[in-house]
Amino acid sequence: MLDHNSPAPLVIVALVILTLILVGCTSSVPRAEAPTSSERPVALASSSASTAPTSEAATQSAVNDTAAPIIVTPTPDNWNYEEMLRLFDYDQQAPLDLQEKSSKESAGVMVHDISYASPKGGRVTGYLLVPPGSGPFAGVIMQHGLPGSRDSMRSYAEEIAKSGAVALLIDAPFARRQNGQPARGFITFTEQDRDEQIQYMIDLRRGVDVLSSRDDVDPNRIGYIGYSYGAAMGGLLAGIEKRIKAYVLMAGDGGLVEHYEIPTAGNDISGEVSEAKFERWKTAMRPIEPIRFVAHAAPSALLYQNARSDGMVSQEAARRYHEAGSEPKEIKWYNTGHGLNSQAFRDQVEFLHTYIGIDPQKFKW
Repeated sequence: MLDHNSPAPLVIVALVILTLILVGCTSSVPRAEAPTSSERPVALASSSASTAPTSEAATQSAVNDTAAPIIVTPTPDNWNYEEMLRLFDYDQQAPLDLQEKSSKESAGVMVHDISYASPKGGRVTGYLLVPPGSGPFAGVIMQHGLPGSRDSMRSYAEEIAKSGAVALLIDAPFARRQNGQPARGFITFTEQDRDEQIQYMIDLRRGVDVLSSRDDVDPNRIGYIGYSYGAAMGGLLAGIEKRIKAYVLMAGDGGLVEHYEIPTAGNDISGEVSEAKFERWKTAMRPIEPIRFVAHAAPSALLYQNARSDGMVSQEAARRYHEAGSEPKEIKWYNTGHGLNSQAFRDQVEFLHTYIGIDPQKFKW
């Protein structure tokens, strides 16, 4: 039984009244709203050599960076080969507007200094090396590394021409900047690199048009030789251009993203490019990374050539590139540095002999 003389009832009443007052005051305080998506900080993934797939959705950074915003690109889950191929479409019926600046004989072949119109704007500068005789010859596109230009492989191209091929060497877009003079920054780590890589593929496809348009070239016997950066770009081209029967990928890896994510002593950019900028750049570049396209090279044949002591391309990056390539493919390793050796060049000629019929007996490199 409750004792009415006890002060407990008064205390209880007071506590109830105080509780009601506090609840009322609390309910009148406005709640803090959750931040909108634009206000939430986005964590930036660290740059590492991890090969695990990462998101390719465009990211934001709290860092104030002046780089242009990156276009949102497909993620690994929705990347579509057929859809991506459309990036490299062009009008094959458009005039080549092939022009010759000069020509001269060198080492028994005619070297023509040429240019043709790029569907992406400007003119593609290059050399066309033609062996003596009326043909029909094979055709070979030969592409330089980075930094480099059409001059980088010219002496080798002369030997390829002597072996029975019309050789075409063009300047990559980065080598044509500033009125034909290579710029200091070959890789900008901006979306310009993406645009130039797409242009490069279209310019190379127009190069196939140049070779195929010649009466002295058999359009069914066209090959490709790419060195270093040119080997990486060859893997991208192999997934796009089926008129080329055989690709030689010499001392290359799976593309620029692969190159900088799996660093060696020769390609470490830590401290040179901010993490935020690097992540945005990778988001732009990954959808057009050669390691994806080389998986669709078939029926074209691939020859991979890599060095065990390469200071520019790690064995890990090289093996990933090899594994990605479709069949038919050959893989050869050499106990050399990045420049490979004479055996590697002889192996290239034998490979091209099999697929496009150049003559290894005439090759003297």
